[in-house]
Amino acid sequence: MPTGIPGNLLTTAMAVMPHTDVSRALETALSLDVPFWPQLPNTSYYEDMYVQAAEHFPGIILEMDKRTLRFSMEKFTEELEEALLRFDDPTYFDISETYSAVYHRFLALDLKDRPAIRGQLEGPISFGFNILDQDDRPILFDDTVRPFMLEFMAKRLNVQLARLRQRNANAFMFVDEPGLQFLFSAMAGYGDLKAKGDLDQFFAQVDRPRGIHLCGNPDWDFLLNLDLDVLSLDVYTNAEIFACYAAAIKRFLDRGGVIVWGIVPTGFEAFAGEEIPSLAKRLEGTWKILWSKSIDREQLVARSMLSPATCCLVNPDKERTVERAFAAVNRMADVLKTKYL
Repeated sequence: MPTGIPGNLLTTAMAVMPHTDVSRALETALSLDVPFWPQLPNTSYYEDMYVQAAEHFPGIILEMDKRTLRFSMEKFTEELEEALLRFDDPTYFDISETYSAVYHRFLALDLKDRPAIRGQLEGPISFGFNILDQDDRPILFDDTVRPFMLEFMAKRLNVQLARLRQRNANAFMFVDEPGLQFLFSAMAGYGDLKAKGDLDQFFAQVDRPRGIHLCGNPDWDFLLNLDLDVLSLDVYTNAEIFACYAAAIKRFLDRGGVIVWGIVPTGFEAFAGEEIPSLAKRLEGTWKILWSKSIDREQLVARSMLSPATCCLVNPDKERTVERAFAAVNRMADVLKTKYL
């Protein structure tokens, strides 16, 4: 599984940011080793990650004034033929300037000297679980809509990755899947075998390198055994349970996978209660457990990146704590590189 995704404790972050100033958000994203185009829902509802993924999806009802996103099966049936006629048109699947104030500005930058750059799109499981039809039923459960959705989202990812690769040969994608943590509890009628089959089918259509980002606590065995190149997680919250999956983590690393360790909290109170040494100690504690379970130390470091733990849109100081967390990730990377590289 050779990929262009760097490891060696380089830094990146999740894309959803609390900023209302586009330039400031972009500058903050560019402060990390592996930058990305920010998603800024506080500037416009178009910037919501579900809304961005829904652009041109047949059957979608977007009400900007109410900030609601719904689905109509009748509308889907009416619009499906036109969507299928445009299935080989890359512009149909790209993100328009209306739906992202930052994406096209990011693509205009000279990014070829970066070790890599990254894009993202909401994943099909989360999208399908959160978008409800006229009967308040998630479209994920609809056997007509779901196969189309898997192919549609794969095309969107591939088109974006192709655009990013024009700016940097080592571009890669996060499939944002917060809904995966609910997969085995709240989704009656859509079990793990069905999900595994659908995600295998989905990733078979997605160009490499590709991976999943989520902040929750899913079935890690399930996730680590998908055909991914990179996994981004909130280890600040989930360190203890994630360390229990050493065998699956070892298999993932042996296949060439990269882990993005989300270690610096972005919430105001949590961030205020930590320092670089305490965060480094927390992460190293997890690593030491894995090293004790036959995971090679040098391999783990070589296939690791660092990031903030989560996104955060609700801090009392707006973007300030998030910006400080980004800076702390860079400082922490310097400390750990000195120790391990």
